[in-house]
Amino acid sequence: MITSDIAPDVRDSWQVPTFDTPLWLGRLHQWCVVIPVINEGERIKSLLARMATLKIGDIADIIIIDGGSTDDSLSLESLQQNAVRGLLVKTGPGKLSAQLRCAYAFALDQGYEGIVTIDGNDKDDPEAIPRFIDALKQGVDFVQASRFIAGGVAENTPKSRDFAIRFIHAPMLSLFSGFKWTDTTQGFRAYSRKMLLDQRVAPFRDVFMTYELLAYLSCRVPKLDYRCIELPTVRRYPKGEVPTKISSFKGNLSVLLVLFRACFGKYDSPMDVEKCR
Repeated sequence: MITSDIAPDVRDSWQVPTFDTPLWLGRLHQWCVVIPVINEGERIKSLLARMATLKIGDIADIIIIDGGSTDDSLSLESLQQNAVRGLLVKTGPGKLSAQLRCAYAFALDQGYEGIVTIDGNDKDDPEAIPRFIDALKQGVDFVQASRFIAGGVAENTPKSRDFAIRFIHAPMLSLFSGFKWTDTTQGFRAYSRKMLLDQRVAPFRDVFMTYELLAYLSCRVPKLDYRCIELPTVRRYPKGEVPTKISSFKGNLSVLLVLFRACFGKYDSPMDVEKCR
């Protein structure tokens, strides 16, 4: 592991779910693309094929973090044919945020300067990845994809989700973070190493198990005066199908509860909470 800029006591304090590493070919680039998946079937195969066509592997290392797929969509041979350099398989508890903690800790340990995350369900167009990396190179700390700003495309977005993002989720996070967000529920993002290692951010905590980490970072990071931007992207839902792990009622209610907790500081770093006392 390459952890020269991470103090041992800080690294030991990270709460990271256990995971296996069935594939790791080593770091080639300063940047990596993390793809969280669980039973994405043909969707992850399509995404990887598109990324291979775009030669994303020539500018960033591709790392998949699997939440425990059982659909045989991640054979090591096919992954390597599509320039995937790493496959991590979470064995500990938790869902998306737990997967991300595994992958981000692994990437930081390996010395990556920045991380791009794109969902494995093939809704996002990976052609934007080079622009995300360029932004990181220019000193941006948090890049958020947006289908709703000039140049972005929102295709077949379910009406209920479109309403919730535009009129509830993004406005609340904008109000409480002090940064104008327009598209806050999707996971197509990029983060700098510096930001993820900031102990005031402290992303490696067991409080982040489902969708908490996404809302928390959108609210917390701008408050710490890190450079944040949105970049236009294309997000397409297939007609007649909504590929998502969020169930219609219970899942959406959970997302709203997470949103309120993030906005009201319930996930803030214990370091900052202690200072406020």
